[in-house]
Amino acid sequence: MHSRDYGRDVLAPSARARPAIPEIELEPDLVVEDATSGFCGAVVATEHGGVTLEDRHGARRLFPLEPGAFLLEGRRVTLVRPRRRAPSAPARTASGSLAVAGHQARVARASRIYVEGLHDAALVERVWGDDLRIEGVVVESLDGVDDLPGVVEAFRPGPGRRLGVLVDHLVAGSKESRIAASVTGDHVLVTGHPYIDIWQAVKPASVGISAWPVVPRGQPWKEGVCRALGVSEPAEMWRRVLSSVDDYGDLEVGLLRAVEHLIDFVAA
Repeated sequence: MHSRDYGRDVLAPSARARPAIPEIELEPDLVVEDATSGFCGAVVATEHGGVTLEDRHGARRLFPLEPGAFLLEGRRVTLVRPRRRAPSAPARTASGSLAVAGHQARVARASRIYVEGLHDAALVERVWGDDLRIEGVVVESLDGVDDLPGVVEAFRPGPGRRLGVLVDHLVAGSKESRIAASVTGDHVLVTGHPYIDIWQAVKPASVGISAWPVVPRGQPWKEGVCRALGVSEPAEMWRRVLSSVDDYGDLEVGLLRAVEHLIDFVAA
């Protein structure tokens, strides 16, 4: 005669591997059953190396935390105290700054940041919006920078009323660089990036292309990009560009440096 579990030698270890008893971390209101007494209740306290359960009638009993002493949904489990978890990394904004939980937007400063157009403003908001609200800095869009001297004069910058301007294609010898030099002063900072358009300040890999197309001089840049990429119109391409930006990692360093400089200037 031989055992189905033990084979011919009944003193040998069982051939069948016993399933491991899972460990379940204690948490308030977890409903378990004591395997010995059948008492079923929710976890209401953990103390003195045990757990207190309260049944549906309000009766409470204290049970020791022993291996496999409880049933959870009919399965034997071992209840354990919650393990200490490493502190989570502080949350950050899309710009990489530390997020300030529960912070209300600051009342807007008199100082402002101007950008060339709506696309520039949307991209700045997407990445630096949280930071700007904390600093109370408003971003407004211009229709280009050809009349920037008149815009600056109308703004009337001064102490406590600084103006920062973000300019596209700000490179040596360009029209933009000459305009910037004519208005920059103690309370006005004009800075920018070297890219032809704000689109180009988004990394090609983030947009899903290998590189931004080279558009021949004299042709509208955005329309040329759309033709090269097989996109029907600039509005469609812009939606694709903006949706590809999740945080500062999707932007080129030239734009990051320029915007951070402007925020520091107007919030000083």
